[in-house]
Amino acid sequence: MTTESASRRDYIIVTSAYWAFTVSDGALRMLVLLHFHELGFNPLQLASLFLLYEFFGIITNLTGGWIGARFGLNRTLFVGLALQIVALSALTAVSPSWVLSLSVGFVMATQALSGIAKDFTKMSSKSSVKLLVPSDSGDSQKKLFLLVAVLTGSKNALKGVGFFLGALLLQVIGFAPALFSFAALLAAVLVVALLLLKQDLGKARVKPKFTQIFSKRAELNFLSAARLFLFASRDIWFVVALPLFITESLGWSFWQTGAFMAFWVIGYGCVQAVTPQFVKTRKRSALSHALSATIGWGCALAAITAFLAWGVQSGWTVSWFVLGGVCLFGAAFAVNSSLHSYLIVGLAERENISMQVGFYYMANACGRLIGTILSGAVYLSFGLVGCLWASALAICLAVAFTAPILPALNRRGVLQSS
Repeated sequence: MTTESASRRDYIIVTSAYWAFTVSDGALRMLVLLHFHELGFNPLQLASLFLLYEFFGIITNLTGGWIGARFGLNRTLFVGLALQIVALSALTAVSPSWVLSLSVGFVMATQALSGIAKDFTKMSSKSSVKLLVPSDSGDSQKKLFLLVAVLTGSKNALKGVGFFLGALLLQVIGFAPALFSFAALLAAVLVVALLLLKQDLGKARVKPKFTQIFSKRAELNFLSAARLFLFASRDIWFVVALPLFITESLGWSFWQTGAFMAFWVIGYGCVQAVTPQFVKTRKRSALSHALSATIGWGCALAAITAFLAWGVQSGWTVSWFVLGGVCLFGAAFAVNSSLHSYLIVGLAERENISMQVGFYYMANACGRLIGTILSGAVYLSFGLVGCLWASALAICLAVAFTAPILPALNRRGVLQSS
């Protein structure tokens, strides 16, 4: 087997494992949210269950890139899969008879393990993409844009499948059996990955120092800040506010709520996957075009969110307006997310790529943490309309941090060589 064939095979193994993990991660989120809502947890308590999930995502992304560069991305993948199996299995021990403080603390601890697991697997798969594309080909950036879009989109579509399966299995077989089912799936995937994935993907030739985990490149810092606010804007209303609004205000059942959330995330992933088809780029200016498109699509997303917030505030709370509006938000957000995911991989250096991607997704996790906290707190105090206005503000900040990147890169002549 040639080196190129071996690298392609390993990429497929890593990506397939990430897909399986993503299904379990989406299912776990819906299982925890709906199960504990049924047990009487209020929105702020529900949001608190996911705080350590997001917090440890920050720590994992910050240090995981360094670990991947030193020991190889295959090892970070194995650790991620194993930790998710432990988290799923441990969560089956939760009992309705436990006092509230014990239940909250235990679930937060298992979610912390799951957060570490998720970001190890994400960093492993997304860092592997750039290693697959030859850097000396004339259309390398265009190919990279396509591969990143397909990986990101397919991941989110499968997360939507996980949402639906989690809600469905909760209603059909119950909380603990559903968790065991997903743990068994990941155990099988881990065995296959251990047997087939041998080479040290992404292992740096020179061992990086731990102090190098912080980016010193201005464009990566700006892009990371923009990513923070972009994902905070989504999770402000997506994590707690929307599922509870659907079940409380619209009176939908668990499986109906899970089906809609699944539909939203699957559609979101499909739009991400086809983003390169309608955000056209030329071979040697893909980065420049993507940066310009990111600013334009960010402004469109802010306008959509503000209009939706104004409509809900004006009393347009009928299901077709709210659900249709969040679907429109999802489509515009998907394009922004896909462009962002390409930009970090495109701008990162091949050597120690896992560290630069890890730093970026650390900012992503910070945004999700902020959004998760606000989702419960703002919904409890101001309802869905408050969450939507907060989302619109966060999107404006994301655009503001993206705007300086293109001029800075042009001054340094970076884009002429891309």
